[in-house]
Amino acid sequence: YERVIASSVEQVKREEDLSWHQVNGIHQQVYERKKKVNWGQVKRLGFDEIAKHKGHKKFVTVVSDLEKGELIEVIDSHQQEEIAEVLLQQPLEVREAVEEVSVDMWEGFPKLIEKVFPNAQIVVDRFHVMKAVNDNLNKIRKQVKFKIKIKGAKWLLLKNQKDLKEEGLEKLEAVLKQSKRLRKAYQLKEDFREIYETTQDPESGKNKFKEWLCKAQSIYGDAVKTIRNHLNTICNYFLSRTTNGVMEGINNRLKLIKRQAYGFINFENMRMRFLSCFT
Repeated sequence: YERVIASSVEQVKREEDLSWHQVNGIHQQVYERKKKVNWGQVKRLGFDEIAKHKGHKKFVTVVSDLEKGELIEVIDSHQQEEIAEVLLQQPLEVREAVEEVSVDMWEGFPKLIEKVFPNAQIVVDRFHVMKAVNDNLNKIRKQVKFKIKIKGAKWLLLKNQKDLKEEGLEKLEAVLKQSKRLRKAYQLKEDFREIYETTQDPESGKNKFKEWLCKAQSIYGDAVKTIRNHLNTICNYFLSRTTNGVMEGINNRLKLIKRQAYGFINFENMRMRFLSCFT
């Protein structure tokens, strides 16, 4: 069981000269004894999705305990009603204990969370919001006709200015001086990030973001529209600064499991393998 978690059913099968079904059966029996019946007292949840197969558009939804950094559920769907059906199997007292749910800006999440977690605040993940701004900034970069090509221009623009060393700052200036529009877009991006860094409460955050939206309208049309549509739940970040950051580490681990297993044909085997790594 432990060796399958560390590698794969296929690897242990070869090492022990057993069939795939024998090794998988042993793993499944131990997993059934060890698995949790319910989540317990989880306060902060994170939702994300990963592709079932590389290059395909079929996704599974993964649910994690953000405080413990643990995966707690895998759902064979990214449809609102199907996700709710699985989550409602958790006892009401478990679902009522959830205080915050961190999500991306998928339109299906608000009704889903309201239905399943009646006491939870929806928090739109900070990194997904910044990604919307950065994607818009990168689109503007592609539209600029640079007289002088500068290697790494995309990286310089998207990286936090405070993290750039002297050489990086000099290269950044060489990029920005080639376009007034790009310079303005870059400064707006930095202003937006600064709101996240310095604001302490949702109301102040909302006021600052509204000011930014007015300034950015002519430059960041796509991102401005997206942020306006989710402004209240974006500002819920300032309640306790909850993010989906730990999900990146969890997702990287799940992708490694998929590679080691050479992919999964059966969803239940995938779910068991994923959850066993956090049981």
